[in-house]
Amino acid sequence: MGDLTGLVLFVLVGAVFFYILYGVIRAGVRDGILQADARRAARSEQLN
Repeated sequence: MGDLTGLVLFVLVGAVFFYILYGVIRAGVRDGILQADARRAARSEQLN
């Protein structure tokens, strides 16, 4: 029974880790897109 508990705990910790990693990557992509939009808008204003 101890082996099953260890396996379940390992899977649970892995799932939490990948969920947090997903959130970090998603936030980074969102911030990068917003930064690119702001840079594009600033460049557009300079040309006009």
